Amino acid sequence: MTAIHGKYADFEGLRAQAVALRREGLSRRQIRDRLYVDNNDILNLLLEGAPPPEWTKRPNAKDDLREKARELRLKGLTYDQIQLELGCSKSSISLWVRDLPKPERRDTKEQAKLAAKKRWEHELAVRDEERRTTKAAATAEIGTMSDRDLFVTGVALYWAEGTKDKSYARRESVIFVNSDPSVIRVYLAWLSLLGVGPERLRYRVMIHESADVEAAERYWADLAGVDVSTFQKTTLKKHNPKTVRKNVSEVYRGCLVVRVSQSADLYRRVEGAWYGIVLGTEPTAQPNSRFGHLRSPMV
Repeated sequence: MTAIHGKYADFEGLRAQAVALRREGLSRRQIRDRLYVDNNDILNLLLEGAPPPEWTKRPNAKDDLREKARELRLKGLTYDQIQLELGCSKSSISLWVRDLPKPERRDTKEQAKLAAKKRWEHELAVRDEERRTTKAAATAEIGTMSDRDLFVTGVALYWAEGTKDKSYARRESVIFVNSDPSVIRVYLAWLSLLGVGPERLRYRVMIHESADVEAAERYWADLAGVDVSTFQKTTLKKHNPKTVRKNVSEVYRGCLVVRVSQSADLYRRVEGAWYGIVLGTEPTAQPNSRFGHLRSPMV
């Protein structure tokens, strides 16, 4: 060993202190600061043969992947198959399993299928990312809704999904039915904007008889912010044994019916506003246009 001079001249005494501190569980940095050793080569010599304490050892995040890769290799899987299964690089897999026997060579058809599967999975991942990016950008474009934005949105929403008056059946009442929770949220916000108080709202669930009716009632009541006991009697849809239902998942909650009591005047305002929107798409329309007779003020 090269002669050590200066403040490290008493090397053996310094080494004894370093080893003792190591056994107490101190890290390299702690020992360096405690003994004022600012030379890494000297520190390495002082700690030679003294194992580091367990708490200073960083866990290898790939240990589990390595073990799984070896298990799969022993089952006869190729690098490509292991990569598909674990999502790690083939270079890592090669290092982990190079001491294990190679599996039998696959035929070209199987290789082609695997390659096609990998390409398709990659394409699906790219498409999913494009969907997320596009949706996120569109969401950001909307920003905060003004009262007018919400008013126009609610009118269009009601005219698409709500009950409408007919010349052969007078139904000047505001009744809205939908199964989409986000649509119901927007609709309720719109009613609040129009000054419709909660005391005027009546709720009812429409759902298939074989579904979890109680869970659906609780869900819609929570969404509307009311007690489920205030709901009107649920309408059950009878099951037709000749049809195959597709809405059988756990998230199936039927539809929520929202009715506004004493709503004839509100309905007329909504209908008038809707035709105002229609006329608004034709800037040059005159009172005698094909929609002229439908003009009514938005109150």
